[in-house]
Amino acid sequence: MTDASNPEPDRIEGAPHPRETPVLFGQGMAERDFLDAFTNGRLHSGWLITGPRGVGKATLAWKIATFLLAGAAPSLFDDQTLAVDPQHPDARLVQSGAHPRLALIRRPWDDKAKALKADITVDAVRSLKTFFQLSAADGGRRVVIVDAADELNRNAANAILKELEEPPANTTLLLVAHQPSRLLPTIRSRCRELRCAPLSAGDLEKALNQAGHPAGSAESLAALAGGSPGDAVRLLNHDGLTLYAALIQLFDGLPQINRPAALKIAESCTGRAGSTRFGLTLDLIDLFLARAAKAGLMGAPSVQGANGEARLLSRIAPDDRAARRWAQLQQDLSERSRHGRAVNLDPAALILDMIFKIEQTAQGVAAA
Repeated sequence: MTDASNPEPDRIEGAPHPRETPVLFGQGMAERDFLDAFTNGRLHSGWLITGPRGVGKATLAWKIATFLLAGAAPSLFDDQTLAVDPQHPDARLVQSGAHPRLALIRRPWDDKAKALKADITVDAVRSLKTFFQLSAADGGRRVVIVDAADELNRNAANAILKELEEPPANTTLLLVAHQPSRLLPTIRSRCRELRCAPLSAGDLEKALNQAGHPAGSAESLAALAGGSPGDAVRLLNHDGLTLYAALIQLFDGLPQINRPAALKIAESCTGRAGSTRFGLTLDLIDLFLARAAKAGLMGAPSVQGANGEARLLSRIAPDDRAARRWAQLQQDLSERSRHGRAVNLDPAALILDMIFKIEQTAQGVAAA
């Protein structure tokens, strides 16, 4: 049962939880791949659901779980879907978060720190032993959802690997992964992959409408969300378009940075009130670097994330040599960001450090 007093790490603020999402848009191929295996008697015990963040991976996992727990049987026809009547007893139990044959593994709440832990801990995975013992008495298929598997710490990953190597009878493990390359190779090899793709503009609009966020045809939102309804909702909730515009304005001065403007952005990420903005700023800096690297290879984007972005990217990423520099910086700062979050580095100091490294790289590109 979900503790409503604590935030859910797998819920995007302003959007329904994946278990509550009525329709999954844009992932028909992944659905068909799973149903093909199911109907042909090739149901793996482990499934790795991959793709960019926010495109519907968790929603797909919950729909597969409901489908299996409701006792679906293979169809003789080609029109089978994952849809289950929401009034079905098993579907209602899943919706309530209280299905006895469904276990959810995710980052736990730290009562002492009053915050979610940075990783999924081994204790969370060890709880599966009790789950398997209790659920076995009920009969029927059992399902485990791990969201997200790339948040497993080393001990937790090894514990999940043991379950994949010797899966309990009649059990399906669904591992959601935003960055599957971070998983143990042995975990990846034990699972069959279902790849979820970014949504088309039409499906993105439908998904946003369903979540209560009619976005129309805002080009900036589409450019920055990258086909991810989850990222689009996050941008809308936290004024992400304005923040990205501020970053573009700051970087427009490259190869020199306006120090007071950089400090203002960094200081807005401090304190409890700035924690959400801190994470969003890190993500938008990462996105900016990715767009800079891509611009060096393919030219400035046809759709801008903010006014002046295309002109800026053309100037700081004029060729493939610059693209390599920006791609390397993105990789370095992404690792720096993960480390900084894990050890609770001062948010303002981390943001300023990243901004100054962007300045250094731009100076190197200009001097080349």
